[in-house]
Amino acid sequence: MDSENDPQHSIAIKYCSGCRWMLRATWLAQELLTTFDGDIDEVSLQPGSGGIFEIWLDGTRLWSRKDDGGFPEIKALKQLVRDRISPERSLGHSDASTNH
Repeated sequence: MDSENDPQHSIAIKYCSGCRWMLRATWLAQELLTTFDGDIDEVSLQPGSGGIFEIWLDGTRLWSRKDDGGFPEIKALKQLVRDRISPERSLGHSDASTNH
């Protein structure tokens, strides 16, 4: 791909290995790679400690378990990523309103 015409993005998922959150991190990575195929160049999993669970996009923190009050719902996380890398993209059912 021509990186000037198709900018690629990098996501880092920092998780607490002592809390055994690797499975959650890998699931989120898979969901993001599948949804944003062609827009994300890489997703890295970065083990840490101290209860950390953070998601970073291109060096900017999108989500922190401690600051945002828990783990992100996949719908909300996809919307956060989309709004920053491809605001015009539809997420299909993930964009549907939950208010009936």
